[in-house]
Amino acid sequence: MSPIILFSFILAYFLLLLGVAFYTSRNSTNETFFIGNKSSNWMLVAFGMIGTSLSGVTFISVPGTVGLAGFSYFQVVLGYFIGYFVVAYVLLPLYYKLNLTSIYNYLDQRFGLHAYKTGALFFILSRTLGATLRLYLVINVMQLFILDKMGVPFHVTSVIILLMILLYTFKGGVKTIVWTDTLQTFFMLLALVVCVGYILADLNLSFSAAMNKLSEQNFTPVFNTDVNNKKFFLKQIIGGAFITISMTGLDQEMMQKNISVRTLGDSQKNMLTFSTIMVLVNFLFLLLGGLLYLYAINKGASFQQVMADGKNITQFVVDGKNMAGDDLFPSLAMQYLPGFISIIFIIGLISALFPSADGAITALTSSFCIDILGIQRNEKLNEPQRSRTRLTVHLTFAIIFLLMVFFFKALNNKSIITILLDIAGYTYGPLLGLFAFGILTKRKLSGKWVPVMCTAAPLVCYYLQQNTSSLPGNYQIGIEMLIINGLMTFGGLWAISKKA
Repeated sequence: MSPIILFSFILAYFLLLLGVAFYTSRNSTNETFFIGNKSSNWMLVAFGMIGTSLSGVTFISVPGTVGLAGFSYFQVVLGYFIGYFVVAYVLLPLYYKLNLTSIYNYLDQRFGLHAYKTGALFFILSRTLGATLRLYLVINVMQLFILDKMGVPFHVTSVIILLMILLYTFKGGVKTIVWTDTLQTFFMLLALVVCVGYILADLNLSFSAAMNKLSEQNFTPVFNTDVNNKKFFLKQIIGGAFITISMTGLDQEMMQKNISVRTLGDSQKNMLTFSTIMVLVNFLFLLLGGLLYLYAINKGASFQQVMADGKNITQFVVDGKNMAGDDLFPSLAMQYLPGFISIIFIIGLISALFPSADGAITALTSSFCIDILGIQRNEKLNEPQRSRTRLTVHLTFAIIFLLMVFFFKALNNKSIITILLDIAGYTYGPLLGLFAFGILTKRKLSGKWVPVMCTAAPLVCYYLQQNTSSLPGNYQIGIEMLIINGLMTFGGLWAISKKA
């Protein structure tokens, strides 16, 4: 497939997004940007959140995990499902009761300014790292398969992509994001379904026959029963639940869309609908990963056997290069599957790219303006001055995103989903500890010590993870790092607290 043709589809897709943004951002204000005037449709929010949660990491990395870990990622997905119920029935009622614009205002009302600023800064750190990592992954794939062939350097590609995102988020904010994320989720899921359907048809397999084939290749194991292993099923399920509570329920980007819905009941319906669809979609991504391997085997591709977690694993090899992991889906879609699948893959890929960045930049702008700069509290600022401040912050975060993408390019790591979960463990742990302490206790905090305790917990967790060899039974700390971090933060806060 000609890179020029593929690039033309990318350009047409962006023009569509720009048209939607222009339409939805008419007569927008700061309230429109921050919370969509609290008039978002819950069904649109639920559907659009799928694209935001999946992003390019799920689209590319999850199919690639099948070769090394089978369907074990589904353990985490089951945990996600549990976590969404906690968000719907514990956190959302709290946010609606307090009528919050930024969810970190809860920490201000509960513990005061130090806790409030600390929570907001940890969100800003975590979302900046996570969103730029997702953004880098998708830009890198587009670069390798399209723009390198056109002679466009990676740095130029990154600048153009960020400018595109800026153009359609600069004015409308959340109101625009709700609609563009809905559109992008549709195209991402369309790409997933078409790819699965085509491979099943090409291999002349029904769903049950495909599952039997995958089982024969040892691609379908879900539950890991080794207690000391990072992928032990209880670790993965419980860890997945706490990841959802932290990365959705305590994340301004995700909650910003939920609290833009008119009523609590509609917001809860959004969350439960979204959680059910997420389980199905993640299963389809794992199924796609297995089918990609079966397709390559059927077409006579070269394979090699390697050892991973004590098992023989089959990995796809092209020209001596290992194509397991993040390389699997793009390599097959762009080089081995028919041209129309390449087009659909690219559309799905850019549909995964934009939701992972546009909502993040919007949420980070909102959090920094409201939580750190306090522009809504400052009565000396009029509406035009607030708008100018917001636009300046928005542009600044776009530049930060660009620099972080360059940084991740220099690292050139092939397992993005592993890095993403590690980042979540370190940066969302203090948020988990802060909110849990506020909800589960009635104690008061000594404000000036809150930042110290919230910083100390991740540092101790990092030391533990780097010295797991000293733990009994060769125990490996994995996804439960988030819980350990949260518990340490909770304990530290208890130590500096007093009775109400």
